[in-house]
Amino acid sequence: MAIETEAFQFSEFGASEVLAFSTETLADPAPGEIQIRHLAIGVNYIDIYHRRGTAPLPLPSGLGVEGVGVVTALGEGVAGFAVGQRIAYVGGPPGAYATHRNLPAARALALPDALDSLEVAALVFKGLTVEYLIRRCFPVKRGDTVLFHAAAGGVGSIACQWLKHLGATTIGTVSSAEKAEIARANGCDHVILYTEENFRARVAEITGGKGVDVVYDSVGAETFAESLDCLRPRGTLVSFGASSGPVPPLDVSLLAAKGSLYVTRPSIAHYTADRREYETAARDLFGAIEAGIVRASTITTYPLSEARKAHEDLEARRTTGSVVLLP
Repeated sequence: MAIETEAFQFSEFGASEVLAFSTETLADPAPGEIQIRHLAIGVNYIDIYHRRGTAPLPLPSGLGVEGVGVVTALGEGVAGFAVGQRIAYVGGPPGAYATHRNLPAARALALPDALDSLEVAALVFKGLTVEYLIRRCFPVKRGDTVLFHAAAGGVGSIACQWLKHLGATTIGTVSSAEKAEIARANGCDHVILYTEENFRARVAEITGGKGVDVVYDSVGAETFAESLDCLRPRGTLVSFGASSGPVPPLDVSLLAAKGSLYVTRPSIAHYTADRREYETAARDLFGAIEAGIVRASTITTYPLSEARKAHEDLEARRTTGSVVLLP
């Protein structure tokens, strides 16, 4: 039976004003889908890339790629889920900015009873991102030295906690004294206020000129070139975002000149495409949450209807930690 849902759609790329909030009729779930009522919806920078057209979607489109909800209906052929069950998800067709939605069952993850819905919504996309960054892109081990840009952000906060547990030394960059305190509270060993000091020079000072084993860079244009200069020989730069703009074209011969460096540009879609890998990563994350290894230290919530303001605050770097919409 079709139901009504309140949801955001957009028909052109641009600023937050392109997002239109309206009531729509939601069809029954198709074969292989489940229908859910959202309890909490995570906001991520990929949503902004989708809205701007940096990572374009076919238009018109919904927005949002993660959430926590309760199953309200099952499509034909769906097994392993039940009406009334709580699930979390990352990926699938954008459309999380809604009170209700249909979702491919292959993207749904059963939630342990002990986990709080709001905390999972704050952590699941970012936590699965951290999992593939530090466990699979570059498997961080005890004794490694890591440079993590935007260390007080949603991904950075989780990463600092998890890296501390792994025994790494973490150097984090932040934009303000307030964010520096957040990074330290999450386990960051050295914090660089990049608005007041050159992070490349400070990294050289902290490491005694040796450089770091790996740089995780979600900032992009403003940091990429100097991030390469922070690496030890044969170090790895993981470029996983572009909040300051796209990275300029790279002359790969520079990688040899700067120490036989490695660069990768991963996507969570490719690291969670295989259902078994997706479930394994989720088990690792949910276990880390239950064990207290990672936590949502700061959650900023907005009503679903104020998604435009959430985007504006995130783009202006006025938020710390995770941003969650509440239906």
